[in-house]
Amino acid sequence: MNNITLRQMRYVDALARHGHYRRAAEACAISQPALSMQVKELEEGLGIALFERGLRQLRLTAYGEQFVQRARAILEAVDELAALARAAKGTLRGTLRLGLIPTLAPYLLPALIGDLRQSHPELDIQLRETVTTRILEELEAGRLDVAIVALPVSAPALVELPLFSEDFVLVRPEEQRAAPVPDQEGLAKMRLLLLEEGHCLRDQALAFCTRSPRPGQETLDGSSLSTLVQMVAAGLGVTLIPEIAVPVETRSAPVAVQHFPAPAPQRQIGMVWRRSNPLGPSFEAMVPTIRAAAQRCRVHVHAQDQGQGRGQEQPDPAQPAI
Repeated sequence: MNNITLRQMRYVDALARHGHYRRAAEACAISQPALSMQVKELEEGLGIALFERGLRQLRLTAYGEQFVQRARAILEAVDELAALARAAKGTLRGTLRLGLIPTLAPYLLPALIGDLRQSHPELDIQLRETVTTRILEELEAGRLDVAIVALPVSAPALVELPLFSEDFVLVRPEEQRAAPVPDQEGLAKMRLLLLEEGHCLRDQALAFCTRSPRPGQETLDGSSLSTLVQMVAAGLGVTLIPEIAVPVETRSAPVAVQHFPAPAPQRQIGMVWRRSNPLGPSFEAMVPTIRAAAQRCRVHVHAQDQGQGRGQEQPDPAQPAI
């Protein structure tokens, strides 16, 4: 049997994850024929098939499942050897695979990326935007280095480091601007527009409204905060969005934004990474940069509030919360 290479293991891992040659090749940044050839050569060297190949399906064989499980452990260990070398150099450099949730990425990234490039000029940032469950899976599998998500994640293998907290605000049709802010009981009687299943923001909104979706209940789902806000503008209901999203999502929609009285619903945003990752101290060193970018977003939110006559107080610059 020929020696198994790390490259072949990465290609098999990608094919197992994507279940499709083209998507796996794209993820590995190679051509589809090259990936197919490498996987075939590996199977021939092993003398056993790793995949069952049907007309429309590609699935792992029983041996293939065992192979992929072991290969992923090896790849994770190799990646952490590389991270250990980077950590020994004392500065964060090279490739950083950063994950963010969709209800945060579009609003924080414009400020954050520029700041990170300035504070860490030797860093090549590769971004991954997806829902929390996938981010956690990819972190634990070693496909991401660090992520910024809503806490807590309660995963024993991961470190959680709080960054900032932010309020949720109520978005309702423009003609309802003068209406009083509803309490939880009143909000529970309204048609609430929610993100589709899989988004943690959906669960947080439902938790504040002290209810669970039931058959026949007045709820509608959207795939993004932009969609929800436009649905509100069309008079289909009301929604809750994080404060950081207000400047972007309400600038072109005729909606009213209202802040809940204290204690307002909130979420806490934080960084997470594998406990075994030796770059942990370097990730902690990024915290001031991330908080500064988030604080600038907070200033923009409250500036918009004042411009629309809602008279919110300016934040205390010493506070990391947004």
